[in-house]
Amino acid sequence: QVQHVESGGGLVQAGGSLRLSCARSGGATYFMGWFRQTPGNERELVANINYMGDVTHYTDAVKGRFTISRDNAKNYVYLQMNSLKPDDTAVYYCNSFPPEDPWGQGTQVTVST
Repeated sequence: QVQHVESGGGLVQAGGSLRLSCARSGGATYFMGWFRQTPGNERELVANINYMGDVTHYTDAVKGRFTISRDNAKNYVYLQMNSLKPDDTAVYYCNSFPPEDPWGQGTQVTVST
């Protein structure tokens, strides 16, 4: 069974950086994505990446600040987040893209002013 375990979140001041990690078990998938969710809102796609790592897509709100990458040998996906803003505060999740596998618990990112 596919499982995702996200880590790396925390509390950071605006302008700071965090690197999120996602460990996926149960098999690789061609496209992987990072998603985020705030209370009362639907989960939204932040970024996705293909298996080779040479095709990426970012939502407009994070372009130029976030970088998605993956290590297929380890079955990990990463999200480097720079120049963080309070609007980036959310719980971050990884999943296949489109999301077809069970969701993990996510990792909380809180950006203070």
